[in-house]
Parts: sequence; C-alpha cells; structure tokens
Amino acid sequence: MEVVVPELHRGSLREDTRVVQEAVDGFGVAPVVVGHSYGGSVITGVRGAGHLVYLAAFVLDAGESAAGWGGGSAALRDAVVAGEEGATRLRPELAAGVLYDDCPAPLARRAVGLLREQGPGCGRGVPERQGWRTTPSTYVVCARDRAIDPGVQRRMAARCGEVREWPTGHSPFVGRPELVVGLVREVLAGIGGRG
Repeated sequence: MEVVVPELHRGSLREDTRVVQEAVDGFGVAPVVVGHSYGGSVITGVRGAGHLVYLAAFVLDAGESAAGWGGGSAALRDAVVAGEEGATRLRPELAAGVLYDDCPAPLARRAVGLLREQGPGCGRGVPERQGWRTTPSTYVVCARDRAIDPGVQRRMAARCGEVREWPTGHSPFVGRPELVVGLVREVLAGIGGRG
C-alpha cells in the first residue's frame, strides 16, 4: 500500500487543496483520501478520489467554512495562540491534553513536536467543490474528542455515506493507529470490489 502525506498549512485552504490534488493526481488509480480535522475541509475540494475518509473532520457544504461550523472546545480555544500576521499555533504545554489526551505520553510528546503553525484564514476558507456529494465517503466520529465537539462531528457525519464512531480522542492515528489502518484497508478492499 503506497501512502503519501502532503504537508498542509501552506497559507490558505486553496493552496492546501492544490497540494493534496497534486498527490491524488500522482496515483495511477483513484486513491483513498483521509482528512483529519481541518484536513476534512481540504479533501472536500479534491477531485478523483476513490473514497473520502473524514476523521473527526470538517465536511463542508457550499459556502461553508470550518470556522463557520465552530465546534472547537474551550480547551482548544485556550490552547490557541495568535502568531505573526494572523497565523495561529497551539501552546505545546496544552496541545497534548487537547489533541492527544488518550495517547501514550511518549507518542503524544512526539506528535506535539510535529505540530505546525496554521496560516491565517485556513479555517475560514470555503472549498470550491463538495466531493462528498459524488465520491463514496466514510466519517469517523471520535466520541471522546476534546478538540472538536462530537455532537458537531455527528451533524457533519450525516453528509457521508457511512458513519463509524470510535471511543477515542481527537487523534486516533497516534494512539490507536490500528483502527485507522484497518479502516483504510477495509475501504481499499471495497473499492476493489466496486471496480
């Protein structure tokens, strides 16, 4: 299984979508595209995916932005720090408790070290298309999420073809990677059966 992980936070939703679109275009087949949190806004605008997986992520409709949906917890708002020119970042001492609270401490520390500043306006970007309308999609609600309210996740999940709910925090790919790998393998097998 080939995996490509484009780096986001290039300054705008449009630029982030462009870089993910380039990765999708580089595959010889329609790939499974996974978007986590803000990454859901990004994958919503991508063409040519075989399946979209939204992991505690934003599933936006026409004219919507992640910021417009809200859903950020008080703990997340407390962890956010404004940077230069409107960019934001998370306070490292608070980030683990919000994003990785159910992950083993060494993994949570490593994940906090990988966090990047988010460009100004990324959360206010509006996707140019809504891929979930035409591409098979699965939403994973993270029921113990301390960053994005699970109730907000459930409302967005209703837009997807399939919904799963896991008893995890915001980042199961850190604390429970076997769940994510298992889901992607299952989706890939389903794509093979559709072809």
